[in-house]
Amino acid sequence: MPQIPRDRWPESTPALLIEGYRFISNRCRRYRSDIFEARLLLRKTICMKGEEASRLFYDTERFQRKGAAPMRVKNTLFGWGGIQGLDGETHRSRKQMFMSLMTPKAIRRLVDLTAAQWSKAIGKWENMGRVVLFDEVNEILSRAVCTWAGVPLEESQVGLRTNDFVKLIESPAAVGPRHWRGIPARVRSEKWAAAIIQDVRSGRLDASEGSAVYVIAMHRDPDGKMLSRHTAAVELLNVLRPTVAVSRFITFAALALHEYPECRRKLLEDKDDYAELFVQEVRRFYPFFPAVAARVRHDFEWKGYRFPKGRRVILDLYGTDHDPLVWENPHEFRPERFGMWEGNAYNFIPQGGSDHFTNHRCPGEWVTKELMKTAVSMLNTSMEYEVPRQNLKISLSRMPAIPKSRFVVSGVKRIG
Repeated sequence: MPQIPRDRWPESTPALLIEGYRFISNRCRRYRSDIFEARLLLRKTICMKGEEASRLFYDTERFQRKGAAPMRVKNTLFGWGGIQGLDGETHRSRKQMFMSLMTPKAIRRLVDLTAAQWSKAIGKWENMGRVVLFDEVNEILSRAVCTWAGVPLEESQVGLRTNDFVKLIESPAAVGPRHWRGIPARVRSEKWAAAIIQDVRSGRLDASEGSAVYVIAMHRDPDGKMLSRHTAAVELLNVLRPTVAVSRFITFAALALHEYPECRRKLLEDKDDYAELFVQEVRRFYPFFPAVAARVRHDFEWKGYRFPKGRRVILDLYGTDHDPLVWENPHEFRPERFGMWEGNAYNFIPQGGSDHFTNHRCPGEWVTKELMKTAVSMLNTSMEYEVPRQNLKISLSRMPAIPKSRFVVSGVKRIG
């Protein structure tokens, strides 16, 4: 039986922090293998990338999510008891709860709310000399998704809630203060969301039946029991936080418009649904969530390699989306490549792979694309702006990544 290649270091976590998104791909090249083993966070971990690895990783007969995410991720990004750590019938029931919110009508409403907030923000930006787009879009999405979800958000609380959402996203892969700030942000956010859940259940908050806050507050797992108030709060945040996280993709889209100006003309012409091709290439090309984790459910062999029960396995999302076996010249920004993409759910996985309804692919992927298209349209047709000199470098050591300057614009003027 062949041995899985092993990283030479007794503990590879420092290398992961230094190399960031490139950690797995670098070693795959070094060992000439799309699979290797390393010791991460003091645990033996199998790391994989590529389409075949993705298909294996999403085999629910071989892998489970329970106990897979590191504690630092549960304490910040995910929380405890949410859908990311569930398996089997409970996961399917919880996934159906989320997917019930993703109807075309509901997505259209969220898009319209976002466009309205963006239009309002343009008026503010016209009176600002310097606008940090990433920060502004975080607030736009926070306002829009809370309204859409039926979550009351007082004006005095907008800044706090937006900042806490951002800290939850920023903290799991960070070390030092950026990670520490995520822990109290998780505590504050869950306390706030739990109070809202309780208000819905007691009738103090009149939530419409189709709203996210109502659906989550009233959801029952397969055992017939309502979610605990804490778990419902975690799942409500699993609607709000990922929507705010789309601000990263939107900032990357703005950067792409700046660095590849020929895309602006093609977007205005919008032949062959170019907007779809553009946002898909933004999602593939720029770094978003680096990897996902699972645990081996029972001993098995794959390609002669042994996967022992309980072993943590990490799938490289960024590396798979830049796999030269799938993507020709993967480090070139070329939206047209998606005109020939066959819709494979395992080789293009910026937000996870496999099936939306039954597996751990992000239920908000359609929302992400539509919000990105809306933002691109606003940037391209509803406002004029300049991009002053700034540091637009994206460090792949920083997870999650964002341009150093967070994309600054100036001289904003409304069009029309």
